[in-house]
Amino acid sequence: MSTSLDGVLIKKANKTETYTDAQIEDLAKCMDPITGYLYFAKKFAFIQHPVQGKLLFDPFSYQVRLLKSYHDHRFNVNMLPRQTGKTTTAAIYLAWYAMFFADQTVLIAAHKYTGAQEIMQRIRYVYESCPDHIRAGVTNYNKGSMEFENGSRIVSATTTGNTGRGMSISLLYCDEFAFVQPNIAEEFWTSISPTLATGGRAIITSTPNSDEDTFAVIWKQSQDKYDTHGNEQEVGVNGFHGFTCTWDEHPDRDEAWKVAEIGRIGEEKFRREYGCEFLVYDETLINSIHLSTMEAQNPLMNMGQTRWYGTPTGDQNYAVALDPAMGTGGDYAAIQVYELPSYKQIAEWRHNETPIPAQIRILRDICTHILDCCKTTGSNIYWSVENNSIGEAALIVINDFGEENIPGLFVSEPMRKGHVRKFRKGFNTTHGTKITACSRLKTMIENKKITINSGPLITELKNYVATGTSFRAKPGANDDLVSATLLALRMMAVLKDWDPRIYNTFTQAEGEEQYEPPMPIFVSGY
Repeated sequence: MSTSLDGVLIKKANKTETYTDAQIEDLAKCMDPITGYLYFAKKFAFIQHPVQGKLLFDPFSYQVRLLKSYHDHRFNVNMLPRQTGKTTTAAIYLAWYAMFFADQTVLIAAHKYTGAQEIMQRIRYVYESCPDHIRAGVTNYNKGSMEFENGSRIVSATTTGNTGRGMSISLLYCDEFAFVQPNIAEEFWTSISPTLATGGRAIITSTPNSDEDTFAVIWKQSQDKYDTHGNEQEVGVNGFHGFTCTWDEHPDRDEAWKVAEIGRIGEEKFRREYGCEFLVYDETLINSIHLSTMEAQNPLMNMGQTRWYGTPTGDQNYAVALDPAMGTGGDYAAIQVYELPSYKQIAEWRHNETPIPAQIRILRDICTHILDCCKTTGSNIYWSVENNSIGEAALIVINDFGEENIPGLFVSEPMRKGHVRKFRKGFNTTHGTKITACSRLKTMIENKKITINSGPLITELKNYVATGTSFRAKPGANDDLVSATLLALRMMAVLKDWDPRIYNTFTQAEGEEQYEPPMPIFVSGY
């Protein structure tokens, strides 16, 4: 033993020691690569409680889940409420990791110098509170770093654009990453990511700050667990596992505490810091509160890459909308299927490498599946395509394919009064028609008049924001599924004049009185 920082006794490195059988058993359990972290945390990790002083760590259930998330996933992003013990939990895991895994470099990056020192102080407290037979011998021990006789080290630093550059990092821990200055955070992450590519791990932890920062991007990508075909994965598209918990999982917090805290800091700050809500600074089409309550459903079946969330029945109508794309790896082509007048999303397809002829065949297959399920003549199936730009090519393919070979009726928008453009089947999207459809979608979702089942579509809606005088996906996000849904809504606006059931349900969302309109003659085009 020797005296070091602040008069603390630490364990010297490279000393021969004798252990009892019980101590050897403790070491073996701590070294277990599967469960060692939890054994160490519960039996040997002490914390400084602000009121009760030194206590053996007795993790809450969400802290056990958090530790497991750290350990089971290579890349972790954690969005956690304030004062839930996230820093203490991380300090325990990092101390265990460095002491029981040889030749590891743990880098702690905090948004402020004081934050980095606070984490190191907690790691030192965990280390110094361990019994001597558990503590690893140290070769270097100061306020900013620790080095152990097993070749591992813990280094702390303020997050800058150059932090960690040139280091071989085994485990990166970023604390309160959302509060790092945006340009610095982006520069840091861009420079540090390559150092993790050879096997390094990362733990990023923060309460939310804005909807645009690097932390928010990483978090949102961790929640997008669907591949390009819409199939669900265990981790997000960026490889990160996302973890969060709610403020009321802390046993000392209840509704009375919530009311008092809101009175102290205000509802908006409470929702961000304790509710872990991204209070969107961008104006999303759908109110952020409604977006947060939308839940994806697992598909009942997959037919190729088409996900079916319901089984068609003969007593319902079906709107099948195709938003085509070139199919060369750029924009996605997408198909949405909605049941009417229940207004439930029952199927969805998207892909960006499917050529237009194949897109039309998939449209046909979807309509055929509906026909087979309903056992009708197809009079309850309505389908259409957007005819802008690429859509013109789709119309040519449909003509060559034979409109009659696709079950159902090809729906087209009526000619507008005074419009001189040559008539084309399908729907032409303009700024005005898009805004109208967006307004209808917003009204129907927020009034719970439409059921969205698709996880990929919900993800797109969360990134569908006001841009100038219109709406579109944020940079780096997609909106093809939204576009196909907007097309389906435009179809519904036409179909409501053909079916009183559709009319009544559709117009209720817009606050109009119910009545049965006359049934005009169906004309799909000229």
